Amino acid sequence: MADVEAARPTPRQRADAQRNNSALLDAAAAVFVRAGVEAPVRDIAAEAGVGVGTIYRHFPTRADLVVAVYRHQVEACAAAGATLLTEEATPYAALVRWVDLFVDFLVTKHGLAAAMHSDAAGFETLHAWFLDRLVPACAALLGAAVSSGEVRTEVDALQLMYGVGNLCIGDDDPRYDARRLVAHLLAGLRA
Repeated sequence: MADVEAARPTPRQRADAQRNNSALLDAAAAVFVRAGVEAPVRDIAAEAGVGVGTIYRHFPTRADLVVAVYRHQVEACAAAGATLLTEEATPYAALVRWVDLFVDFLVTKHGLAAAMHSDAAGFETLHAWFLDRLVPACAALLGAAVSSGEVRTEVDALQLMYGVGNLCIGDDDPRYDARRLVAHLLAGLRA
């Protein structure tokens, strides 16, 4: 896990290094969404426009890369909540867009346990951090949508996140459309 911690930008890291690291993690996330966390490193390198050696220099193991992408996506998803509330026409629209980002993120999360199979304690710590970062973001969006009268009050943020997560589990079957079911779940919240 030390390599993962080193891969996250520090305040002293140059702005261009932070952008490069972010671009590499975005590219890895895009490949993971398309092909899963076992996608070849060469595909990630091609998507990022870097050599395979660059990826291994920053992330010596697949688990290091998957965890770094996981952390990067959690931070992006957490930060998106407040931004979406100001950009979207309604709080419900902001919630729908945020849940869409969350669904993208879940593709990586489902592969995380397999990538970290030898580090159960590290996985549990990461999951607790995930909840600490994302539940408040979801709660703010859900609360705004409730306050505006757009959604009902029976579901809290953690329940919604678990519901979305459980709907995404069947995502490996090409006949299964998790996004469609998540859209029905969100429509069911409407007041």
